[in-house]
Amino acid sequence: MTSTLEPAQFESNIEEYLPVGKTDAVEDYDQVLDDLSDASVHRNFDPYDDIDWDAPYMAVVPNDKRWIMSKHDPVGRHPWFAQQPVEKQIAMGMWRQANVAKVGLQFESILIRGLMQYSAALPNGSKEFRYTTHEAKEECNHTLMFQEFVNRTGINVPGGPRWFRRISPIIPLFSTIFPSIFYFGVLGGEEPIDHIQKEFLRKDQNLHPTMQAIMQLHVAEEARHISFAHHLLRERIPQKGAIQRFLLSIAMPIVMRVLCDVIAEPPRQFRKQFDIPRSVWKDLFWRSPESKQFLVNVFGDVRMLAEQCGLINPVSARVWRLMRIAGRPSRYRSEPTYTAAA
Repeated sequence: MTSTLEPAQFESNIEEYLPVGKTDAVEDYDQVLDDLSDASVHRNFDPYDDIDWDAPYMAVVPNDKRWIMSKHDPVGRHPWFAQQPVEKQIAMGMWRQANVAKVGLQFESILIRGLMQYSAALPNGSKEFRYTTHEAKEECNHTLMFQEFVNRTGINVPGGPRWFRRISPIIPLFSTIFPSIFYFGVLGGEEPIDHIQKEFLRKDQNLHPTMQAIMQLHVAEEARHISFAHHLLRERIPQKGAIQRFLLSIAMPIVMRVLCDVIAEPPRQFRKQFDIPRSVWKDLFWRSPESKQFLVNVFGDVRMLAEQCGLINPVSARVWRLMRIAGRPSRYRSEPTYTAAA
């Protein structure tokens, strides 16, 4: 039976998948790892037990208006999209959702390989070994879930851009060579997906049940994964020398922006297949005021982390602005954007 939650229940239930009282406070790092590992044991999902894929109401059919992108999506909010025939809007929405799932799968695959390489280099007795292995197991379930959805749409989507797919075998090497950069990349991929899915779950009352189930399962477990990355970086970065911290402060916004484009911006096949005018595409990614604000909102939690790690300085602040993702840091993790804008 599916474990989907009603939208009104969503915010409170997400916290069940984190250790109680162990979200973002400064705590003993080993204790945090124990708590996260215990949470992975006692609160976890299996996509084939917890999603009723074959239920009639979960069927993925091509003429379902619930695939039309809402105004919470960068594409769906553009006036050009609203002017398209309903059949085209449905086709575009299904293609985009399938491609987001595919690029999510590709990112999770990189993360799994990096986590396994990172954990293999840890000393005996390291508490990180247990949690990173729990996380890798959960990410494997996420790839199964994403691919199952893509298969059921019947759309042969490519996922990320070609350059990203080609360098994907190299990226996991950073987990042991430059682990802080690797975990920047973890957040650069996880934070945009997490932000987008929470926005949909909070505000979109017309989600297809399959997408709602996938998003809820993914967001619930990603809460732990993102929490771990935040704790790890807060633990490790302050221990580094001044030059290393300065270089990391420059790298952080660049990594975030590059991977946000990989996650949020559809590949060129999408534009060609649906004949999207170049001027509209530039508005969508990221020229219009709405898309610019969306881009800023995605990284509120990461800006908070950068401050906590001491990675904001006059030079890095200019890089955040150059990447067009500068703004007020979140006051707490997962602060809703309508609150953050205040």
